[in-house]
Amino acid sequence: MPNLRQQLITTARRMTAVGLNRGTAGNLSVRAGDGREGFLITPTGMAYDALQADDVVFMALDGTSEGCRKPSSEWRFHRDLYAARPEAGAIVHAHSPFATSLACLRRDIPPFHYMIARFGGDSLRCAGYATFGTQALSDTVLQAMTGRRACLLANHGMLVFGDDLEQALDLGVELETLCEQYWRACQLGEPVLLDSAEMATVLAKFGSYGQQA
Repeated sequence: MPNLRQQLITTARRMTAVGLNRGTAGNLSVRAGDGREGFLITPTGMAYDALQADDVVFMALDGTSEGCRKPSSEWRFHRDLYAARPEAGAIVHAHSPFATSLACLRRDIPPFHYMIARFGGDSLRCAGYATFGTQALSDTVLQAMTGRRACLLANHGMLVFGDDLEQALDLGVELETLCEQYWRACQLGEPVLLDSAEMATVLAKFGSYGQQA
């Protein structure tokens, strides 16, 4: 897994470069197997610029960890998402400005833009509040992520998963962009929402979105 560890570190640093993260906030993981099913996750409380491969923590799905560092305090919702969603290959959690602002209002994001469908449904839900790092937070995350690849976390931030590290980061950037667009539109008035029929059409089109012959 040495290459995968370095990919995780590189992607974590890119989170800061693209504006999703500041300081030691947020965390990132990637599904991995080293004789048993589990995932690699960033350690708690360490700046991404300082990370070395040995700082990355391997966690099994039973919640045990291996390595010289403690895993991110949010390892529970990473573990539970990997267990519940076999299509999840990598997970990004960030306290990005616009997503967090909307999360502090505890707002779902309605279908003001067709790109909402990129995340698997006709809205983006805001998970109910629970203390960070708890099983209660993980439970509310799983509920909000039903049929979705992303959600907001009340008074906290954003969460998104992709097939791999690159897609997870790209989706995180897309989610923050949508949050900014929604925030700006709300400053001018009430955004006009797309109806359920149009969103169903868009969702069907996204079934083959980005696929090349």
